[in-house]
Amino acid sequence: QVQVVESGGGLVQAGGSLRLSCAASGNIASIKAMGWYRQAPGKQRELVAVITSGGFTNYADSVKGRFTISRDGAKNTVYLQMNSLKPEDTAVYYCNADVTGWGYQPADFDSWGQGTQVTVSS
Repeated sequence: QVQVVESGGGLVQAGGSLRLSCAASGNIASIKAMGWYRQAPGKQRELVAVITSGGFTNYADSVKGRFTISRDGAKNTVYLQMNSLKPEDTAVYYCNADVTGWGYQPADFDSWGQGTQVTVSS
């Protein structure tokens, strides 16, 4: 079992930057991929970015070229560097760990952490 804790959210003006952190603990060796997700009010949770254990990364079209997912193995932490933020990026951001290898879409997870709020003002 893997536990994750998100941090780093806040209020930023449009065009600004934030870096989110996701600290993982527990059975780290079981992790196949880690992803960042977000849910805006009235919208479904969506995958923002994912990094697999092999280093493959993928991004939602809406954040490509602006967001970068990375990891620090020594710290068991995954980061989401968010640049050129837009008001439409406002959401609660969550991370999660795929430990089964069956997938990392939001519907593949049964539980979520508290997330971290990102608010981008215009």
